[in-house]
Amino acid sequence: MADRTYEIGSHPDLPPPVSETGVIGWLKHNLFSTWYNSLGTIFILYLLYLALPPLVDWTLLSAVWGGNSNQECWAVTREGACWGFIDNRFSFLMYGFYDSDAYWRPNLVGIIFILAMIPVLFRSIPGGNVAAVFLIFVFPWITVSMLYGPVNMTTMGSSVGVTIYSLVLLAGLGLGWHGRKNLNLLLMGIGFGVAYFCAIALFLRWGFGLKVIGTDKFGGLMLTLILATVSIGVSMPLGIVLALGRQNQKMPIVRTLCIGFIELVRAVPLITVLFMAQFMLPLFLPEGVDFDNIVRALVGMSLFAAAYMAEVVRGGLQAIGKGQYEAADALGLNYFLKMRFIIMPQALKIVIPGIVSTFIGLFKDTTLVLIIGLFDFLQTGVSSLADTKWNGLEHEAYFFIGLVFFVLCFGMSRYSMYLEKKLDTGYKR
Repeated sequence: MADRTYEIGSHPDLPPPVSETGVIGWLKHNLFSTWYNSLGTIFILYLLYLALPPLVDWTLLSAVWGGNSNQECWAVTREGACWGFIDNRFSFLMYGFYDSDAYWRPNLVGIIFILAMIPVLFRSIPGGNVAAVFLIFVFPWITVSMLYGPVNMTTMGSSVGVTIYSLVLLAGLGLGWHGRKNLNLLLMGIGFGVAYFCAIALFLRWGFGLKVIGTDKFGGLMLTLILATVSIGVSMPLGIVLALGRQNQKMPIVRTLCIGFIELVRAVPLITVLFMAQFMLPLFLPEGVDFDNIVRALVGMSLFAAAYMAEVVRGGLQAIGKGQYEAADALGLNYFLKMRFIIMPQALKIVIPGIVSTFIGLFKDTTLVLIIGLFDFLQTGVSSLADTKWNGLEHEAYFFIGLVFFVLCFGMSRYSMYLEKKLDTGYKR
């Protein structure tokens, strides 16, 4: 049958070749696009062939899933992992020395955090703005009260102190409401700000009425997540402020201070910062004022991460074209509105990979707190091996710890990729 004749420009589109679509097309374009890519793919597949079968056999097929000591595991086989070690030490790995009858407290905090983060991370779920406000202004104090308990404050050691705080709270609310009625942002900010901090103090003094559990009992994965979450939450806004201060040409003193802080912190390793927070910070505090080790570690890690975050954000600010600034000026926007609605959203979109990389690095750096005596997730695993019942099971401990770190870090990485696609910055080439 003769081919049909079409007029010029009227021929229908033909389906793509089979070799360009589906699995075959993906393999061709991603793994076998050139001869050297093909050699690299074959070499990597050969390495996986050598490594994966023994790994699967050790972790699953020949593994011993029970046992109360290394001898019980080795009596069955020495060819596989002894996961009875992880089973027996699981509570210690998760919570450290935290009271066993209070495990429900960190569990409840984790559930609340996850439920509040879901609408924030995935904007298709309603309630994101309310959840964000809750996470910023309410959740931190709920966490302190749940994990630690009532905070002892000398200024509220008597009914007189509680009464004074309550009166200041009411006065702040009245001042803030007056400023709101008269459209005075300064009075409104001062009034509601004072009322907020008084409310926090009163709430922390009560602390849900739970038993106090000292921070010296915090440990395991719980401590690692606390250090990472707080440091990330503090370093992000602080890094943005430092980046804006470094870019501000009209305030030379602020700019010099920001540059000095950023360069000083970035010039020393995190271990040095932790030692400074541990031993030098108390020297700069008034006599009688002291913080425990966890608070000192949080201060050091937050400041360290903020310096790196500032440079990441500064890279995004420098990538914004001059026309964007001129357009914002033409609209009559002041500095804060210009940064809030025009410049900063675009800058943060550009540097999403850098921001998430900083977060992942900070999360992994939490293991360094063991040098100041904190039992983080890694240290609880290492100290568990000191028990004579579990000597010789280093592979199981490090494999489990590494797997947990991989899952959490890989999750952050995948979410950043999802966020990049969703925002579609338009700067891709």
